[in-house]
Amino acid sequence: MSKTIGICGKTEIVIQKSRFICQAKRVETEEEATQFLVDVRKEHWNATHNCYAYVITSQIQKSSDDGEPAGTAGRPILEMIHTKELTHTAIIITRYYGGIKLGTGGLVRAYSQGASAAIEAAGTAERLLYQQLVLSFDYTFLGRIEHELRSTPLILDQPKYGENITWSIWIPLTEVEQYTSALADWTGGQIHILQGNKEEKIIK
Repeated sequence: MSKTIGICGKTEIVIQKSRFICQAKRVETEEEATQFLVDVRKEHWNATHNCYAYVITSQIQKSSDDGEPAGTAGRPILEMIHTKELTHTAIIITRYYGGIKLGTGGLVRAYSQGASAAIEAAGTAERLLYQQLVLSFDYTFLGRIEHELRSTPLILDQPKYGENITWSIWIPLTEVEQYTSALADWTGGQIHILQGNKEEKIIK
């Protein structure tokens, strides 16, 4: 299990007359993070700085001070993402300079505060690994299985109706054995279960 942010979040803070526009976005790839930066830079082309950091995985991460003194912007943003234990997260903080210098310590605090505010605006979610099970069973068992499954928090695709019912469901990897046993109990063992794909899914 890992954590990420909600789809996106945006907020604004003002510190010593400097305006900080703080944006966070969930990104699945480095390309998405780069496109997010392109879009923000296009929107705020006249800003003093567009500082950012992103973490896709522990191996794929990057930060930039974008003209602020070295280590005062990109690194604090990146460290806030790490502190919140997030992956697949990009944060961009746009600064419009207000005429008052904040100093090195002031900048670090400002960008840390901005990153935290962006994360709070977006909210967080869990990324959980799910196993797909493809069920095949007789119509006799549809009522019982549907009643049981719809009372669970599992992710259910639409059942397919043919000679038998075929139903694809998604179960947290750690709970596959428990539900496989339950499905057998509900049908007296008269069910065929095929393991399909594994996918990370985002759970609020």
